[in-house]
Amino acid sequence: MTNVKIVTDSSCTMEKTVRDQLGIRVMPLSIMIDGVVYSDNDQLDGERFMDMMAKSKTLPKTSQPPIGEFISTYDELGEDGSEVISIHMTKGLSGTVEAARQASNLTKTKVTVIDSDTTDQGLSFQVIRAAELAKEGKTVEEILEEIQKVQDNTKLYIGISTLDNLVKGGRISRATGLLSSMLNIRVVMNFTNSELIPVTKGRGKKTFDKWFDSLKKELKELPNVRQIGISHAAAHELAQEFKDGLQEIFPDMTIPVLHTNPVIATHTGENAFAIMYYVD
Repeated sequence: MTNVKIVTDSSCTMEKTVRDQLGIRVMPLSIMIDGVVYSDNDQLDGERFMDMMAKSKTLPKTSQPPIGEFISTYDELGEDGSEVISIHMTKGLSGTVEAARQASNLTKTKVTVIDSDTTDQGLSFQVIRAAELAKEGKTVEEILEEIQKVQDNTKLYIGISTLDNLVKGGRISRATGLLSSMLNIRVVMNFTNSELIPVTKGRGKKTFDKWFDSLKKELKELPNVRQIGISHAAAHELAQEFKDGLQEIFPDMTIPVLHTNPVIATHTGENAFAIMYYVD
């Protein structure tokens, strides 16, 4: 039987123990801070990056892994005859998935590349499920079917406390960002089809609290919630508060609270969070 191996990129937020137990290979992106390039790997954790970003003169810039690194990784993983499924963050945020596709045409290994249409723990839902099935000996076709199912049933919300980084990154206008800073506006958005769609906005933390009440109601009405993940950018207290509220509804579910990766934190800025879930 042909083995199937799973590859993703470092925008995929997941617990390192899960990654290692399932043998998931992670391709690190690069982060440039004040002219110095860092690899987004285990040595650049979220907390350290937030401190570096706060002290940097300009907004950090991210870049996708080189095609050559993808090719060498695919060649290595396929040496024993294994096939590879390579699942990456949405093309709306990065060219990583396109680099993977180009590499898949140049490697000796049979590689299927997937645009997850999401990122962070939303991406990890697909990656972890694929790796679990690969470990069970499922075929590429069976795994791809399940990946699509998870993708179709995943929802990701992002809460932003400051629009500064989105303005600096050119994703919203400077005038909008200035208005947000002046009025202490908080925004919650639904990340769908590579776009940030505002769900609610208002002044102060009560905006997040009110939205969270509506999310709990949404989740209570859904059948078969398979997994929930909470990520944050230097907002652990708020993230823990959300976890406590969700744990009351799903007492038997393990809900990871993880600091997001540098790629995502660059866009969101400090005191941001994301809550994502998928259903069967």
